[in-house]
Amino acid sequence: MEKINQKNRKNLDIIEWSKKKIEINNSNKYPRFFKEREIWWASIGSNVGSEEDGKNNDFERPVLILKKFNKDLIITIPLTSKIKESVFYYDLKTPNFGSVILSQLRVFSSKRLRRKIIRINKLEYLEILKLIIRCLG
Repeated sequence: MEKINQKNRKNLDIIEWSKKKIEINNSNKYPRFFKEREIWWASIGSNVGSEEDGKNNDFERPVLILKKFNKDLIITIPLTSKIKESVFYYDLKTPNFGSVILSQLRVFSSKRLRRKIIRINKLEYLEILKLIIRCLG
């Protein structure tokens, strides 16, 4: 019974996310000024299977901007508040920011960005890039 309730909750979240995604897509309000190495709250959605989901009504999660292609398109990687010992996680040196989930690299529209949190230092950024390359190896 609990499994069915979890499936129903997930299906309802996907429906609500679809409504939110339409709203985000139709919006002209999105940040024009963002840079690589910045961590932002982003509406990443309610996703499929083991893909990382956002939280709350806006389906948000912090993401690190790895690459800015232009004002509309970015590569990001989500964060988790948990500290995990695994080759698929990198614990940020910045206190209270948890871990970067190396296995969840995603291309997003910048329309998903909501609020800037912080910019990490260049050495830590380069370390994360090296780990992603190794992870993709």
